[in-house]
Amino acid sequence: MSIKVIIVGGVAGGASAAARLRRLDENSEIILIEKGEHISFANCGLPYYIGEVIKEKEKLLVQTPEKMKERFNIDVRVCSEVRSINTENKSVKIFDKPQNKTYIESYDKLILSPGAEPVRPGLPGIEAKRIFTLRNIPDTYRIKDFVEKASPKRAVIVGAGFIGLEVAENLHLQGINVTVVELADHVIGPLDFEMAAIVHQHLKAKGVELYLKEAVQAFEEDDTAIRVKLSGGRTLRADMVILGIGVRPETGLAVGAGLKIGQTGGICVNEYLQTSNPDIYAVGDAIEVQDFVSRNPALIPLAGPANKQGRIAANNIYGLKEKYSGTQGTSIVKIFDLTVAVSGNNERVLKRSGAAYEKSITHTASHASYYPGAIPMSVKLLFSNDSGKLLGAQIVGYDGVDKRMDVLATAMRAGMTVSDLETLELAYAPPYSSAKDPVNIAGYTANNILKKDSFVFHWDEVAGIDTARDILLDVREEEEALLGTIDGAINIPLDRLRSRIHEFPKDKTIYIFCQVGLRGYLAVRILLQLGFKNVKNLSGGYKTYHTASIKQSNEDIFSNDNNAAAAGYSAENEVAASTGGTETPLQAPLQTACRPEEAKVRLQLDACGLQCPGPIMTVYNAMKDLDYDEILEVRATDPAFQEDIGTWCKTTGNSLLGVNYEKNVFTARIKKEIKKENNFAEKKNNKSMIVFSNDLDKAIASFIIANGAAAMGRKVTMFFTFWGLNILRRPGGPGVKKDFISRMFGVMMPKGSKKLSLSKMNMAGMGPKMIRYLMNKKDVFSLEVLIDQAKQNGIEFVACNMSMDIMGIKKEELIDGVTIGGVASFLGSAEESDMSLFI
Repeated sequence: MSIKVIIVGGVAGGASAAARLRRLDENSEIILIEKGEHISFANCGLPYYIGEVIKEKEKLLVQTPEKMKERFNIDVRVCSEVRSINTENKSVKIFDKPQNKTYIESYDKLILSPGAEPVRPGLPGIEAKRIFTLRNIPDTYRIKDFVEKASPKRAVIVGAGFIGLEVAENLHLQGINVTVVELADHVIGPLDFEMAAIVHQHLKAKGVELYLKEAVQAFEEDDTAIRVKLSGGRTLRADMVILGIGVRPETGLAVGAGLKIGQTGGICVNEYLQTSNPDIYAVGDAIEVQDFVSRNPALIPLAGPANKQGRIAANNIYGLKEKYSGTQGTSIVKIFDLTVAVSGNNERVLKRSGAAYEKSITHTASHASYYPGAIPMSVKLLFSNDSGKLLGAQIVGYDGVDKRMDVLATAMRAGMTVSDLETLELAYAPPYSSAKDPVNIAGYTANNILKKDSFVFHWDEVAGIDTARDILLDVREEEEALLGTIDGAINIPLDRLRSRIHEFPKDKTIYIFCQVGLRGYLAVRILLQLGFKNVKNLSGGYKTYHTASIKQSNEDIFSNDNNAAAAGYSAENEVAASTGGTETPLQAPLQTACRPEEAKVRLQLDACGLQCPGPIMTVYNAMKDLDYDEILEVRATDPAFQEDIGTWCKTTGNSLLGVNYEKNVFTARIKKEIKKENNFAEKKNNKSMIVFSNDLDKAIASFIIANGAAAMGRKVTMFFTFWGLNILRRPGGPGVKKDFISRMFGVMMPKGSKKLSLSKMNMAGMGPKMIRYLMNKKDVFSLEVLIDQAKQNGIEFVACNMSMDIMGIKKEELIDGVTIGGVASFLGSAEESDMSLFI
C-alpha cells in the first residue's frame, strides 16, 4: 500500500523509522521534518568532540539530508518545526524557519520522534551566558568554541549522570579543572551506591573535585566568571557551567493534539507503539515505555531502544505486526580509565516495585591472571530470591566489561536465572578470559546464595554488628589485615582456621570476611560442615566494604590560596559575593594531569608483572639515585599500585605528579622532594618484628612487610628468636666446635633460607619448590632476594642471644650483617615503634 507518512524529528528513532518505511514500500510518500539543521548525528559522541578525541566535526554526522534523499528518496525538511497537529483533518502545521512561513501538510500516518530536552531548573541566574547544556550539535559547537576562545580554567558540571561525567572527562582532557556537583549520594543513577563508590574513588584519583548530596541554589555571573551557590553554603567560582541534570520528554505537540500522557510524563503508547490516536505512533526519548524487568511504566532515554522502536513502528504501519517488549536499560559509559555498565533494575527500583530479591558481588580478573595485563572487574548481580531469575546487573572495571554486560543483558532478556549463568559456555583463551569467565563466577556465587550453600551479609550491615555479642572474623593473611581491616575483627588466616575451631562458640553468629569473598566462602563451608549454624560471608569482601565506607567526595581541592595566586587571582578577589559561604578559587593544579612537556623525566622504570610490594620497592630504591626535583616515571600492572603509590608519596614527602592508565598499565610520575624534618623517633613510627617461625611462607611474609615499611621511610628491626634463627643460618657455613646436643640440633634444623619448609602443604619438600616456582613465574621476589633487599634498605637483623645458646647456634654460622642481642634490644626498638609483629 502506498501512503503518506510524516515523521516529526530525526536522529535515532525518526531516521531509523524513515529508512525502514522506504525499505518496506518504494512508492509511499515519506516526509521527515526536523527543527534543527541535522537529521541524524552521533549524539553519544558529542562529549568526545569537545575533548578532541573526535577531532573532525564531520564525523559526528551519521546521515545528511542530501544523502537521505539520494539513497532513500525521502523528503527531508530541516530547520522546519511542526507547531501543531490536527487529528481530525490528519494534518500538521509546519513553520519553515529559513522562509519564515507556515504551511499545512496532510498525513495518513504520523510518527512522533521529538526526543527529550535538557532540564533547566528555574534557579536564579539560570539564563547566564556561561551556562551550557549538551543535547545536539549546535550545543556542542557552542561549548567547543567557548573552550577554544575563552580558555576556561575551571568548569562546574551540575549532575553526575552519563553525559555529565563524559563531559567532565573531556573538559579535564583539555586541561580544565573540573568540579562535579551531584544532588544524590552517588554518581550514575542506575548504579547502586557501593558500585558507584568505585567511580567516586577513580574520579578523585584523577583530580576531579566531587560534591555529593549538594544542590545548586543559584548562579551569579559577572564579566569574568560565574558563581555557583550550593545548598551546603559554599560558592564555587568558575569560568563555565555545564548542566547535566537530566532530560524530560518533549510532549508539547502530543499534549496539544490531545494525546494521552503517561504517569511518568512521557507519551503513552501501546505495545505496537501507537498513541491514543491509532494513526499516530511515537518513538524514542519522548515516550513512556514498559520496564522490561518490573513491567512498570518508565522513562528510559537511550539510543539503542529508540532505533528499535523506529523500526517496529514502521513495521506496524505497514501491517507487519510487531510488539515492543520493553526496555531494560542496558547502557555503558567510559569514565577516564574505568568502564561502567548496567542492565535491568537496581536496588532502588526493585524496592520501589516491591520485588523480593537477593544480591551478590564478585571481583574477578578480566582474563587469565597469568597472562599479562589481567585487571580486576567488579560484578554485581540482582536476582529473584526464589527463582533466581536475573533482575539486574552492574559491572565496573577496566577491561572486558562490555562483553560481560552484553552476555548478562542477553541472559536477562531471555529470562535466564543465575543457575543458567553457571552453564554458559563462553569463548576462552588466556588473553581474553579465564576458563571460568567472570560471568560464570558471578553465577556460581549467586547460585550458592540461592541454594543456601552460603549465607551472606553486605557492606552496609557491618555497622550493625555487635562484636560484644557476635564474632567478626577476618580470614585474610596477617600482612593483609595490617594494611586495613574492620574495627573489632579477629584475624585468623583461612589456612589456620581448622586448628582453631575450638575457639568459636557455636551459639554466636560468625560474620566472616576476606579481601573479595572467595576465602570467606571457603571459611563458611568449613564451619557449616563442622556444625556451626549461624555463619555469614561478606559479599564482595573487604574490598567492597572499604571502597564504600571511606570518604566519597573531595570538596575544596581547588581552594588553596597559593594555587589561586599562581593562577593570577588574589585572595581578595576570592571573597564570596554573599556572607555565610566560602568560595573556592578558580584554579588549582590538576592532580593527575602530568604532561610530558611540563615535566622532564629523569629515570624510567618498568615494574610490570611485579606484585605488592615489588613496585613500591622498585620506586624506593630508584629514588635514592635521583637528585631533588628530578622525576621518576614507573609503569606497573598491579591494580593496588595506584593507591599504594599515593600513600607512599604522602608518607615519604615526595610529590605524585600523576597516575595514568592505558592498556592495563598504570604509569606514575613522582618528583623527589627535599625531605622535611621528621623525627620518627618522637612520632614513634618505627616498626619492630619478632620472627619466631622458620616456615618459608611466614619468612617471606616477614620480609615483604619489613621491606614495605622500609620503603615508607621507617626504621625496621627484625628480632630473630628460636626457630626463626634458621632463616639467618649461612648455607654451608664454617665448621664450628659444638657439643653433642648442639650438633644434633644443627642436623635436624634447616640450614639457611633455601632449606625452609612450608607451614602447610609441605608435601615432603615439594611444596617449597612449587611456591618458589610460582613466585618466579609471577615475578615475586624470592626469599633470598628479599633478605638482600632488607640489608640494602638498612633493616636491622638482631639474633636472640639466649635462643642461640639454647639451640647451639654460633655467630659464625649466621649470614653477614646480623647483630647479637637480648630481649632489651628488642624492647628498645619496640619502644620507638608504633607496630610490633610476632610471626
